[in-house]
Amino acid sequence: MKIDMALLLATAACFGGSSLWAQLDDATQFPKEFRKWAHVKSVLVGPQSAAFATEGGIHHIYANEKALEGYETGKFPDGSVIVYDLLETKEVAGNTIEGPTRRVDVMVKQSQLYRATTGWEFMSFPSGNPADGKLTVERQATCAACHAKRNDHDSVFSEFRK
Repeated sequence: MKIDMALLLATAACFGGSSLWAQLDDATQFPKEFRKWAHVKSVLVGPQSAAFATEGGIHHIYANEKALEGYETGKFPDGSVIVYDLLETKEVAGNTIEGPTRRVDVMVKQSQLYRATTGWEFMSFPSGNPADGKLTVERQATCAACHAKRNDHDSVFSEFRK
C-alpha cells in the first residue's frame, strides 16, 4: 500500500496540474492500444485521499512485453514502456465506474537517449490526447528526481501484481 501511495504522489508531482504539460517542438509517440498490454495493477483514489485533487479516480498501469522483463528482474531493458491511465469515476446505481480519461502518463526506457533522466523519458497526455504529451526538460528532470526514490527498481514505483 505504501508503494501504491508513493506511485500516486510521485505521478502527481511529476504530471499533476495543467501547467506541467508544456510542449516541446518535436512530435511524441502515444502508445496505441496500450490497454491490450499486460495489466500491472489498478488503484482507486477516492475523496479521502490527500492526492484526490490531482489523482482522484481509477488508475490502471499497463506494461509492454519489454517492461514485463523489468518487473521480474528490477532492471527495465531499453524499449520498455509503462503507461499510467488515469480515469475519472462516476457513480451509477451505487457502483463506482470508469469515467472519461483525465490523462495518460507514459515512461519509455531508452538508456542512451535519456541519460539525464536515468534512461527514462516521461510524457503526459491530458485527456488522453495523443498529440499533446511532451514535457519540458525541467519537468523531465522533476519526474526523474522523484522516480529516483525507486532506484532499487530502476526508477519504477509500480510492482507487478502476481
